[in-house]
Amino acid sequence: MPYEAFDRQIKIAPSILAADFANLGFECEAVEEEGANWIHLDVMDGHFVPNITFGPQMAKALRPHIKTVMDVHLMIEPTDAYITPFAEAGADFITIHAKATKHLDRTLTAIREAGCKAGVALNPATHESVLDYVMDKIDLVCVMTVNPGFGGQSFLYSQIEKIVRLRKKIGDRPIHIEIDGGVTSRTAPMVAAAGADVLVAGSAVFKGGSTTNTEPYGRNIQSIRTAVLAAPNVASQAVKAGAGKAQDDWSPSWLPEG
Repeated sequence: MPYEAFDRQIKIAPSILAADFANLGFECEAVEEEGANWIHLDVMDGHFVPNITFGPQMAKALRPHIKTVMDVHLMIEPTDAYITPFAEAGADFITIHAKATKHLDRTLTAIREAGCKAGVALNPATHESVLDYVMDKIDLVCVMTVNPGFGGQSFLYSQIEKIVRLRKKIGDRPIHIEIDGGVTSRTAPMVAAAGADVLVAGSAVFKGGSTTNTEPYGRNIQSIRTAVLAAPNVASQAVKAGAGKAQDDWSPSWLPEG
């Protein structure tokens, strides 16, 4: 298992939902070479979310091309029947949605018994209190900062306060806070300041690049890292920004001009 010791260092996890589907193995290798820490696989079923991507066979085919962490995000319902197949395919993390299972404790136990780290995803309208009685069975909480189902959506600033509350709830537990949706060099500093340490980015990583020109992947990853390091104390600004107003024209003070 490539996953080693827990730490809260910022990890960039490109979502292959935004990659070239005809060359996914190469794309995984390319973004790792360009600085990605994890590879994020969005599994969708056309039922729990309005899109269909791929299943365990694709994950198994990609595993030899992923040297870092294979982070499998199951946007499917039901979940339990697919835990073993994805574990056998080589997943390091398996994340399920709290709203996609009737027995969250049982499902998290099954993920761990299958040899994987267990994650829970919270939709924008899902309150973090659903985790209160399973906190000691969780290795990762994925905060959806878009509505699940499609890549390329705009970041929901309303979720910043949820991240802040989660970070307090987690305390010293070795639980990652992952952000999925709308992560860019503009939004990454806010979620990092609020307490996140795993940033899933699709379009923001793969934009401008291709299988014949992978250097933009590295520049995009570095741009996100640089933005986070340049703005370490913006949580209060982030919470204020999440008041529910339109944010299209909002210009954070830490962004470089141009």
